Amino acid sequence: MPKLYLIGIGPGSNGEITGDAIESLKNSDIIMGYSKYIELIEEFVSDKEIESGPVTDEIGRANNAIKYVMSGKTVSIVSSGDSAIYGMAGIVFEIIASHNYRIDLQIIPGITALSSAGSLLGVPFMNDFCSISLSNKLTPEDVILKRIHAAGAGDFVTAIYNPVSLKRTELIKKAREIMLGYRNKDTPVGLVTNAYRKEQKVEISTLGDFLQSDINMFTLVVIGNSSTYVYGKYMITPRNYDNKYSI
Repeated sequence: MPKLYLIGIGPGSNGEITGDAIESLKNSDIIMGYSKYIELIEEFVSDKEIESGPVTDEIGRANNAIKYVMSGKTVSIVSSGDSAIYGMAGIVFEIIASHNYRIDLQIIPGITALSSAGSLLGVPFMNDFCSISLSNKLTPEDVILKRIHAAGAGDFVTAIYNPVSLKRTELIKKAREIMLGYRNKDTPVGLVTNAYRKEQKVEISTLGDFLQSDINMFTLVVIGNSSTYVYGKYMITPRNYDNKYSI
């Protein structure tokens, strides 16, 4: 029976892609996705029909995938991280709901960028946290800034996805200024670029200084809360065990 798999491939290294993801790729006739993500899974799909393209072609990719499934093909659309977190699953579900399409589909979860970055930084997400994307392509800037204010006021550890793009370089500066209204300038900030890929870069800076670091669209920025501290090369956000127990 034809099926649409919405696959999260994790950060992109072979060790972090799940067995279910690999099996779903093997069961597919057509593999679709952003060209860079297809390159990351090349060894698993070398015998498949490939349809790759720019990262911005989400709607076209989703519509084509649905068309292929309705014509009798089994298709996988791949996203980095998890497909249902800032990935391709969202637009696919919106299109299906909008047109009341009836197809068999399955989300195959993947290791998120947040989880990958967190493992390299230590334990920054050990207490309450949130994630905010700075991409203003679909979300208005005023809404994004409102959410950053809420994260700061709530003292959440904050993971910032899509911190910059080639054209969008100022919003991360505004985010920093907002956070400085709620956090000390010495608050630890972790920056992980291309987690678990050969270009991987991990750095720990501060809220005051992190904009001096090299940040791109593949960077996840992790802003600690008021309790986060640095131990060696790691960020630690305490769960506050010592308030109740002797450790």
